Amino acid sequence: MSGYILCQTKKADLPYFIENISTNIYTLEELCYYLYHNLYLIDETIINEELCDWIQNELNLGRLAAKLRTVLGKFSSAEDILYPVFKEINYLTYEELKVLNGRIQQLERESLPVREKQKGDALMENGMYVHAIQVYQKLLERKDLNEFQEGIEESICHNLGCAYSYLFQMEKALEYFWRAYETGHERKRLKTYLLAVHSIRSRADYEKTASELGADKELMEEIAGELRDFASRPHPAAEEEPSDILLEDLTKKYHRATGS
Repeated sequence: MSGYILCQTKKADLPYFIENISTNIYTLEELCYYLYHNLYLIDETIINEELCDWIQNELNLGRLAAKLRTVLGKFSSAEDILYPVFKEINYLTYEELKVLNGRIQQLERESLPVREKQKGDALMENGMYVHAIQVYQKLLERKDLNEFQEGIEESICHNLGCAYSYLFQMEKALEYFWRAYETGHERKRLKTYLLAVHSIRSRADYEKTASELGADKELMEEIAGELRDFASRPHPAAEEEPSDILLEDLTKKYHRATGS
């Protein structure tokens, strides 16, 4: 996979549509890239008879299609799907294959709620915020989340706040940023919540909220620095309110920085 990869197979006339990231793929190389980078999104919406038909009819790879059909609906490991596809064009180097093996083993050790949370994170990384929200909200229906991973509920709420902010649903974003802070009372969550308050409430409301929550001088200075940094950067004209753009910008930054 390192460096440039020349297409070794036929380019399809008709693409295969990957629904969960709304993307068309035309080559086996593109399919390999998607599978390698999105382990947590591999499910029956991608690995199905339609994919096998596409591989057979559009890429003229009947043997590979036949291999995949033998595991449809019953594969218990991602290896059952990934290895035949990658091996068809020797997509991975030996070192990359070792890394993949480690990632697969980690995935298989994880509990279902943790895997579902990772699925939501992968959807976020692909900009599929509505789908991510659906995954996260279903997880929050569980009452035992923190039994599977410490802090997972807090992290899900934070990411829901980010997802809603990217969709410019600012009140919902604020609701989940508060829930993330309320769940764990972590300083970084308080910072994100106060930035959101500053972005969509009045200055007086922001200062009152910060005081009520006991934000110290150091934290307030950090927030002020973030706001100055945002204000100093040129931003293209947009129909959205400046506060909307600010919150979207800052939540994207914090989503990346916190690794939530």
